This record gives sequence, structure tokens and C-alpha cells, in this order.
Amino acid sequence: MLAPLLLLLAFGVAFAASTLGGSMPGFDDHPGQLYRVWHVLTNGPAPWAWNRGWWAGYPELQFYPPGAAYLAALVAWPTQGVLSLETAYLVVLWLTYLLPGVTTYLAVARLAGSGWLALPAGFVALTLDAGIASGVEGGVHVGMIGARLAWALLPVLLWALAPWIDGERRLRFGVPLTIAAIVLLHPAQLPTALALVAVAGWARPPRRSRSLEALGALGSAAALTAFWTLPLLARLAETRALAWGTLGIAEMTRPLPLALLGLAVAGVIARAAVFPSERVALWWLPAASAITLLDRFLLEPLGFRFLPSDRIVDGAWMALIVAASVSGARLAQRLPATVPVAPVGLAATSLLALLSLRGDTLALRAEAVSWPTLRSVERGLRLLDFWTALGRLPDGRALFVRSAVPLVHGTDWWRPHTHATALTPIASGREIVHGTFTHGAPIAALVYRGDAGRGAVRQLAEQQDGQSLFGEPLPVLDPERFAARADRLGIVAVIALEDDATAIAWVPERTTFRRRIALPPFTIFVRENLVAIPATTDGHTWRVTLAGEVGAWVPVRLAYYPLWRADADGERLDKRRGDDGVLEVRLTRPLQTVALRYSAGVPEILGLAVTAGALVASAAAAWKTREAPVRS
Repeated sequence: MLAPLLLLLAFGVAFAASTLGGSMPGFDDHPGQLYRVWHVLTNGPAPWAWNRGWWAGYPELQFYPPGAAYLAALVAWPTQGVLSLETAYLVVLWLTYLLPGVTTYLAVARLAGSGWLALPAGFVALTLDAGIASGVEGGVHVGMIGARLAWALLPVLLWALAPWIDGERRLRFGVPLTIAAIVLLHPAQLPTALALVAVAGWARPPRRSRSLEALGALGSAAALTAFWTLPLLARLAETRALAWGTLGIAEMTRPLPLALLGLAVAGVIARAAVFPSERVALWWLPAASAITLLDRFLLEPLGFRFLPSDRIVDGAWMALIVAASVSGARLAQRLPATVPVAPVGLAATSLLALLSLRGDTLALRAEAVSWPTLRSVERGLRLLDFWTALGRLPDGRALFVRSAVPLVHGTDWWRPHTHATALTPIASGREIVHGTFTHGAPIAALVYRGDAGRGAVRQLAEQQDGQSLFGEPLPVLDPERFAARADRLGIVAVIALEDDATAIAWVPERTTFRRRIALPPFTIFVRENLVAIPATTDGHTWRVTLAGEVGAWVPVRLAYYPLWRADADGERLDKRRGDDGVLEVRLTRPLQTVALRYSAGVPEILGLAVTAGALVASAAAAWKTREAPVRS
């Protein structure tokens, strides 16, 4: 099995070396993902830890799967001073690219008993693009690394379940641990994982006891992730679903997926599966497909959009790869014994590559120029000068008119771009609003559509770049309403691209943002009067001086979240969420210095306790059953 695996890795390493190389990528989401790793190292691993840098503050990893940021931080933390944060991120990115191919290869090789016949499966999983978030384009080029890492663990789950399915041993701790890792990396892969566990539990008698055992494993996984999922569910009103995509069938009608589907069906018809685990691999495909269709045609029309079907379908793709590969391997083993398996595996891999040429279903090559490094982006956009200028401005936040900066000329919103401005809080110490990828914060919804309501964010931020802000077209945005929102958000600078100069000509003419700083491609409009935003010296208490009538509700210029507590003059102040998502307090004096404290609540503490208990119980159970007898 070593030779085909080395061949697979050779292709993967060559591709990664020619695209990723040894430098931090600056394309699309990567700078923002790097910021999240910095957030973990700076503010700690608690999912609810406050990220003050983006969107007037937000518990960044409470509502975005934290697994990938944790993994990169785990690589960076012990090597601080030796490896840079960017290098640690790049290590994880290489792993992100290679892992689906390796895990799929190992799972299929374990089921089919042949490394050469598992090579096509590993190759397809490694190079799959097909427009899915977990593919090479979405998961590696764009930077949705959590989605691809979770996708890569689906074959691991099958591999961990196989001995239990075949009755060789009891269900081990690796199953709930793998499910927990999938949840923390990206819950969109959880429905496919649940489908696999359900099919495995029903695969052979005694079905009732096996189903109960499977439910126990799912319960253990839920407990292991409770530190994140329990407060996530309790605070779900504090985020907005991201639902800009729609599930389509165009990718499935290309030659390669049709060939894989035909191979999977042929295996079922020919009864190619030998062991129960192989039958589970075949029936996993219809189960995963059914869950995807259920989400698309039932849950989404009912308004549930936190797990969009265009993300869940990634799991069905993995089930398709595995089912087709297991079928193909078993059918190939029916050839005469004189036919060597190595040429068969190589021929099958080559055929799949040829089938992908029409429609670009597999990413077989890429030009390095389309994978720019962060350093090249910084030089091209003069970001170091830009960040230095921002750092010299008075206190307050910077509002970006766009979420991204285009890397090529043109008008198409999907043209190559970077969210390198997301690194502004690290590089300049300046908190920002906008300037990042599409985000689920209520303040982000305010910027995208003009309200912070609970409805899903239905459009990519890049589609609005240069077109609208706060839900209104840029040229006709009401200056007074804009100025009021900017004041409540504590904006001291408005940052636009030169391309937007005409559309926002009203900013220096009709607002207090009159001072202009030109740093091509950026133009900075600076506020004339000062604005106070909460500041902290210890990271635990923020202070801000507010003025207003006694009993009036005054904006703190910080995003609302239930974990905030406001005190002044030794007494607790009433707080509430403003219509725009900004935290407001009721003053008891005309001029007050308000102390804001942020700490975990009951759901956060309870979730930690449940996870700690699950870890202790799992360790005890693993120790107790380490010498468990083999099942018949």
C-alpha cells in the first residue's frame, strides 16, 4: 500500500509547491483566516472570547467553527519565536490540501484491501473542485479551510466505524472523537456523518442494540463539543445565517460524477460488496443524498438556513467518491488473477482525470500567478504605508466601503480579490467595520442591508462592493443617516478605493469626514470632531465616558452581546440592544464614565463542564475497554 500512497502524495506535493509554495497566501479569505488564528493566540481559546477588531466587536469563534483556528494556533503556540504565525498557518494549509486524498485513500484501501485500487479514490478526493466549498478552489484557493478539513474526516469516520460494522470489535472512542472534530471544523459535514452512523447502526443485527450503541457515540460527540455548541445554540439570536448559495445540479451532470454514479450503481446491482462495511459504504450515498435534498426542499423553504444545502452537498460528494471506489475496486478484483492491480489502478486514475477535463471537475494544474502571496499583495496595495497612516489617526474605528480589494482591473464582482484589509487591527491597532469577508455579525448585516434583524444574509459582501452600503446605493445614500450610523459605530475614518470616489463624493461635501488622505489605491476620509469608543488597559474592563440626559438610552459604540455588564458609580446600569445592534445603556447622570465587563454566562460555563465531564468519562471508558473481547 505504500507505493500508491507515495505516488498520490507526490502529485499533491508538486501541486501544493507550485501554488502555495512556502509563503503565506494573500488571496481572498486567507488573510481573514490568519486573523482568526491570531485572535485565538491573543484572546485565548474560549469560543466566546471577544474580538474587538471586527464589526464593533464580536465573539468571533462562537458563531464560526473554531476547529481550523485552534489547529493552526496549536501549531503556532509552541513554535512562537521560531516559526512565524504565517508559517504555522501555511503548514495547516498544506495539510488542508493533502488530507482529503490521504484519508479517502486509506479508507477505501481498508475496505477493498488494495492500495492500488484505492488510488483513484484518493486522487479524486485530493483534486476535486466541482464548485464545492470543500474542493480545491473553495477549501484551498479561497481559504475555507475548516470546510475542507471536516470533509477530509468523513472517510476517517468510515474507517473508524468499519471494524464495528464488521463485528470485529466494539465501537471505540475514535468514532465520537472524529464526529466531534467534524463539528468543530465545520458542522455542514455533520448531517453526512450522522447519515453514515445511522446506516452503520442498521447494517447488521442485532439492530436495536447496535442503534443504541451508535446513539451513545453521538451523545458522547455532543458532550465533547458542548463547550462550543451549547452556548452557540443558546446565543443563536446573536448571529445571522449566511445563505447566499443555492444547490444546483449542473456540477453533477458532468462526465466525471456521472461515471462515478454509474460505477456506484453497478456495484450495488452486481452485489460487489463483500463485507458489511462495504455495503454501508454503498448505502451511505443515497442516505447522504436524501439528507441534502431534505435540507434543500424542506428545511430551507421553512427558513432554516444555518446549514445550507449547497454546503451539505459536499458530504454527498464524498459519499459518491467512496461508493464508486469501493464498487470499482471489488469489480476490478473479479478480473482474471493474471491481471495485475497496479496497472488497473493507474489506468482508472488516468481515465478519471481525462473525464474531468470537460467541465474542470478536478483541479489538475494551477498557475502560480493566480495564487498571490500576502507579501506581494502588501507591496502591490502599499498596505504597510496605509496601515501606518491609519495608526496615526485619532481614536475610533475605520469603516471600509468595500469588503475586499480587487487584484485585477474589471467590474465583475468575482474577479480575483483579497480581504487583506481584515488584518488592519493587527497591523495598525485600528478596529474596523467591514473590510472582511461575508460575516454573520448583526453589525455586518446592518452594513450589508441596512438593518441588523435576524434574517439570513442572502448576498455575498463582494457582490455589494462599490455598489451599496447600509443597504442603499452608494451615490444616493442619505448623508444624515450615514453620519448618525457612523457616530453610533464610533467611526473616525471612512476608507474607499479610488474607483469609488465618484459614488461617495457626498462624504467630504456633506458630512464631517472632510479631511482627505490619498494613499493609492485607498482614499481615507477623516472625521473632524473626536469620537469616543470603549478602551481597555487590562483586556477585562472597557471604559468610556458618555453624555446625555438622565434616564436616556445612549449608545456605547460597541456591539451588543448578552455577556456585557455595564456599571457606573458603583451601580449596575440597565442595558439593551439598539435597533442597529449597538449596545445601549441608560444613564443615571448627565456625564458618566461607564465600565463594561465581559464574562462567561451560564451556557458557557455549563458547556465547559459538560465537555470536561465527557473527556473524563471517555478516558475512563477507553481504559476499561482496552482489552475488550472481539465480537462475533
